[in-house]
Amino acid sequence: MTYQLRNVTIAIGLGLLAAVLTLVYVTNYRKHVQHGQQNVGVLVAATDIPAGTSGAQIAAGHMLKQETVPRTALVPGAISSPEQIARLVSTDTVMAGEQVSTRRFGNSTQLGVRAQLKGTMRAVQVSANPNQILAGTLRAGDHVDLVANLKGGSTTGGDPIHFDRIVLRNLLILRAPTTADGKGGNLTQPNQTFSVMFAVTDSQASKLMYVTRNSDGSGSPDGGWALELRPVTNGADGPEKVESSQTVLLDGLGAAERARVAGGH
Repeated sequence: MTYQLRNVTIAIGLGLLAAVLTLVYVTNYRKHVQHGQQNVGVLVAATDIPAGTSGAQIAAGHMLKQETVPRTALVPGAISSPEQIARLVSTDTVMAGEQVSTRRFGNSTQLGVRAQLKGTMRAVQVSANPNQILAGTLRAGDHVDLVANLKGGSTTGGDPIHFDRIVLRNLLILRAPTTADGKGGNLTQPNQTFSVMFAVTDSQASKLMYVTRNSDGSGSPDGGWALELRPVTNGADGPEKVESSQTVLLDGLGAAERARVAGGH
């Protein structure tokens, strides 16, 4: 074979190889494009899904609907079955029409206290001295009553009349008072204040605000209100009652003792 013929043969071979490689590339690219254009099933939000909604609530509330989209339009984490979020909670709002993605969901601990708020429930945080809020004893998940000392008028001489009563009952503690090191409040520093977070209804929030702003703490270092820790199990409530200096002095006394108190001796 002459030198010229050999070069021609090599050129033809290289040309055929290039043609084959081009054909393979075009075929694979066409398959890739066709695969990306295939429609796939995906779940989208049928209505707005607020943060804090559990997967079970979403399924029960018919908040999902099935749609088909091109495979290339799938968002990361898109789901095709409610089972994929059944044990999760939405950590962000999912707007109606959006593809539902596992990236918008997590466990309840990721949501924090928001996971415990539903319907009319609200989270309210107040600060007080450690004795008022049982610092060092109170834990998240405990239930407490709120007792307050309030002014209810004045005597003919102008002295204020005070009344005590349990204003709110069975409040859930979302966050207990802690110090900077994460431990309970230091009772050796009664002038230091700590924060406690309650779960209350919207109507209870108004009473809580009134008590913490208007309780009479002038005669007591504890601010005029305090928390009472309820039993962990089988908690019960006594009858509603308002206490005053008169009820405290006269409760349980016979007629003679009552007359003695009334006479001032």
